[in-house]
Amino acid sequence: MKKNTRYKDEGTSNQITEGVIWKQLLLFFFPILFGTFFQQLYNTADAVIVGRFVGKEALAAVGGPTGTIINLFVGFFIGLSSGAGVIISQYFGAGQKRQLSHAVHTAMAFSAVCGFFIMIIGILLAPFALEAMDTPADILPYGVLYMRIYFLGVIPNLVYNMGAGILRAIGDSRRPLYFLIASCFTNIILDILLVVYFDMGVMGAAIATILSQLLSAILVLIVLMRSRQAYRLMLSSLKLDRDMLMRIIRIGFPAGLQSVMYTSSNIIIQSSVNVLGTDTVAAWTAYGKIDTLFWMMISAFGISITTFVGQNYGAKKSDRVYKGIRVCLGMCVLSSIVLSFLLYTFGSLVFLLFTTDQAVIAKGTQILRYLVPAFITYVCVEIYSGALRGAGDCWIPMILTSLGVCVLRIVWICTAVPIHPVIETVVFCYPLTWTVTSILFLIYFHWFSKLKRSRLKGNY
Repeated sequence: MKKNTRYKDEGTSNQITEGVIWKQLLLFFFPILFGTFFQQLYNTADAVIVGRFVGKEALAAVGGPTGTIINLFVGFFIGLSSGAGVIISQYFGAGQKRQLSHAVHTAMAFSAVCGFFIMIIGILLAPFALEAMDTPADILPYGVLYMRIYFLGVIPNLVYNMGAGILRAIGDSRRPLYFLIASCFTNIILDILLVVYFDMGVMGAAIATILSQLLSAILVLIVLMRSRQAYRLMLSSLKLDRDMLMRIIRIGFPAGLQSVMYTSSNIIIQSSVNVLGTDTVAAWTAYGKIDTLFWMMISAFGISITTFVGQNYGAKKSDRVYKGIRVCLGMCVLSSIVLSFLLYTFGSLVFLLFTTDQAVIAKGTQILRYLVPAFITYVCVEIYSGALRGAGDCWIPMILTSLGVCVLRIVWICTAVPIHPVIETVVFCYPLTWTVTSILFLIYFHWFSKLKRSRLKGNY
């Protein structure tokens, strides 16, 4: 099979294995960043509108405990689907068309099946999960309603995420961005209509979200079905190829499990926040929308380096893999410093988007100025884990993250918070665990990783 084949499709240009490294990373990074921004606007628009027009109880419900539980399920699937992205990027970089087609059809069938089961579980378990998190009684009815409607429309969400992951894996990060922009503005328009004008409250926000997610799923399916390349989607060929599915799960399961561990620790943190009262829950919810700016940025760098390493690893370009990692790490450090400064200086003003309650704003500003300076301590975790994932090295990074972030975070919450139950004690677990895990990744990547061993042996 011929290697290093370059594919061209309508609107798609892939030079990840050939172009100037920093340019290719940025060309890939910015559409992902903006795409993640518009994806986050789904829930943020809900939070802004219900916070201003329904009340702080609705604000706390839409983005607080409900968001954590939703992330538990959806995040697990997105982690699993990253296995498909790695495999597809490697097949694409190596020019293996037949295997590429099998991977695409298995991945899309897998997303529909997973969506069905997550929908059933989410609808049934919504009230029990919220009660288990000690959600305040004045928030609980809003949260149950929002979650059940959200999970009713979760299949299109997963289909979009898998389809967008396929396009990014072959180097097309622009069209997923266009689809998210369209669906995001659809969500905002529907939010205004259903919540403000039709006075449907939390129900209107949830309906707006699932309808806009349906639009993005339809758009990504149209593009994949109209493609003339090897990754073209044909509904008649959808099936769960056993061997391909096992490969996807083998690579993606560590990322999915890592996401569950992250979210589980966040559920424990959310439970600790919940007992501090509605003002603190609302402030934590609003802060979560603001610090999303950092997570959008670093996630875009992580996805970029995963695809970059995946394609160049498949094309046997060792030097380019390492240069790309160094360049991406440097850009991410610089971006984190700039964003941290801006959020620390002006972030408190953003709370006015969500609420005019002064107690909530004061508490949110306190949280923001405590955590923002520590953002840079997470950079190594995201970039090195993304690079290792692109090479198919997934299990050890998952173990490092689970121990360094999740387990240590839970230990801190269970031991330190009962002694001094204030918000500062709760949120200190973030800089503590980010720093420890970054040190673990630095040691593993430079001395023990699959990329390091392969380079020493000259295997790629």
